[in-house]
Amino acid sequence: MTTPPFDPPTPAELAVVSAQLGREARGVVGIAARCVCGNPTVVATLPRLADGSPFPTFYYLTHPAASAAMSTLEAEHLMPELAALLDDEGTAAAYLAAHRAYLADRAQFGEVDEIAGISAGGMPERVKCLHALAGHALAAGPGVNPLGDAALERGRWSPDRCECLEPGAARAS
Repeated sequence: MTTPPFDPPTPAELAVVSAQLGREARGVVGIAARCVCGNPTVVATLPRLADGSPFPTFYYLTHPAASAAMSTLEAEHLMPELAALLDDEGTAAAYLAAHRAYLADRAQFGEVDEIAGISAGGMPERVKCLHALAGHALAAGPGVNPLGDAALERGRWSPDRCECLEPGAARAS
């Protein structure tokens, strides 16, 4: 579990993230979760990118296998099933708390009027993006984001095993 403040990402970590994304990493302020091999799984990004664009997704899932697993769950229509869990008062309250925690973490890196009150993944009232919810769950640790935890439990990817193309590449000097 890693929440702000983060150590600045190293050039090796940024290179791994860029390779994972297939484009240059933008606005990365830290590595919020790692693969067991040390490579980034989730990055924390600035709420406003260098080009001026607002960027609400503070915890951004970058690991290709994790991202693919969330895409599969979305294609299998897991989102309505998870959204139904919000009918439970306790789950809804925990999801609202996750939303607030997300906003508080991001606020440490600046406030952006265009995204004020907007976290990610549909929080706190709906389920919109499993990638964002899983990214938050991985960064914050188990028990913080109940629907992110549920998505991770249902996916074929596990944070307990490495599926990286270049294990440990982020640890290079």
